[in-house]
Amino acid sequence: MIVEHHHIIAFVLTLIAGLATIIGGSFSFFVKRSNLRMLAIGLGFSAGVMVYMALTEILKEAGEFTQMYFGNNSALITFIGFFAGIGIAALIDYFLPAHFGDDMIDKAPQDISEDDERIKKAGLLTAIAISLHRFPEGLTMFLVASTDLKLGIPLVVAMAIHNLPEGIAIGLPMYHATGKKRYAMLFSAIAGISGPIGAILGFILIKLFMPQMAIGILFAMVAGIMVYISLDTLMPTAREYGENHDVMAGIFAGMFFIGAGLLFV
Repeated sequence: MIVEHHHIIAFVLTLIAGLATIIGGSFSFFVKRSNLRMLAIGLGFSAGVMVYMALTEILKEAGEFTQMYFGNNSALITFIGFFAGIGIAALIDYFLPAHFGDDMIDKAPQDISEDDERIKKAGLLTAIAISLHRFPEGLTMFLVASTDLKLGIPLVVAMAIHNLPEGIAIGLPMYHATGKKRYAMLFSAIAGISGPIGAILGFILIKLFMPQMAIGILFAMVAGIMVYISLDTLMPTAREYGENHDVMAGIFAGMFFIGAGLLFV
């Protein structure tokens, strides 16, 4: 396989967008762990980001890709992919151990409160969902940037703006539950680098198999996963740590910032 100059530029741009997630994760350090109201708002913010992205940006892109390859059946394929993603998220939620990641925390298991466990699980599920989203996102950015740099640069800027609140969505619950900045940064970094990994994987697959047909289905599935986690985990957890209006304020703030990024970039 020959790596051309525009492929390198496309990968670097994808990497820059991914680094914004780590920056977003660092913002969570400025929120006191004892401030449960801010935690509730932050979890609501996370839910708002994910729901808005899933139902507007990601499903739209899924429909565009499926329309290219499935024509009149694109709506049905997108519908099936969306609810398949919900099913996958339900399985992940069911089989994810309640104390997954305890070995990463520098304190005895008996010192870990049940509340911290639930918050940590919310952060883990958010990191999983965003990481899954980043694979097709990285692939998409790579495709666009390697094809037309004039289109690729604005796309990468927009994605970087999206990635800032996503980093907060991951870092805030992880930092609150563990008290360790490095874990908030670690999971934010994992989500951040999944985009460049998706770009590398996309480059390899495109060169060998041309798998664009599967991108639309993957986008639809990721949208379903993100909606499920937002409604089943993030929002209920947020409501237990703050008043309902605080949670709703966080949700709408998350939607606003993501929507503004789409409108003005």
